[in-house]
Amino acid sequence: MTAVTRPLDPNDPSELTALLALNNAAVPAVNHLDTHELRTLVETAHLAVAVVDPADPETILGAVITFAPGAAYASENYAWFSARSHDFLYVDRIVVAEQARSRGLGPVLYAAVFAAARAAGLGTVTCEVNTDPPNPGSLAFHTRLGFEQVGALSTKGGSVSVALLEAPVH
Repeated sequence: MTAVTRPLDPNDPSELTALLALNNAAVPAVNHLDTHELRTLVETAHLAVAVVDPADPETILGAVITFAPGAAYASENYAWFSARSHDFLYVDRIVVAEQARSRGLGPVLYAAVFAAARAAGLGTVTCEVNTDPPNPGSLAFHTRLGFEQVGALSTKGGSVSVALLEAPVH
């Protein structure tokens, strides 16, 4: 399948509903959100795009939301990267619909992320992947894309542990 990315529209209620369902189906790999929280993320993100089949551009198969340095974003993981660098694009969340997994959509989303980082003159792309609860598939995926672990963090009052990852912009 050929896939393309397109901007997410925070003012489209049906789009937010579809994106919210994708996000919340991916818990605990990403945190649960309500509509207001999701709209705020999309509105304030450096990059917020969906991946779609060009033959059906209204159906969101996956999405990625990123933040650049200096964002007013209260995330423990984002704060960890911000304290160490101002040369990164942070992937807050990347989700792909369960029925669309293993179809090459993750790399399409990350191509958009790396292009946005290059366009902004940023040197690295950063993210985190849960290690407790474990998410070995995501760790393997990110390793294939060139990410390396640069730290670890216990978040949400110790209920979640994450590997903090970074990849050079190429």
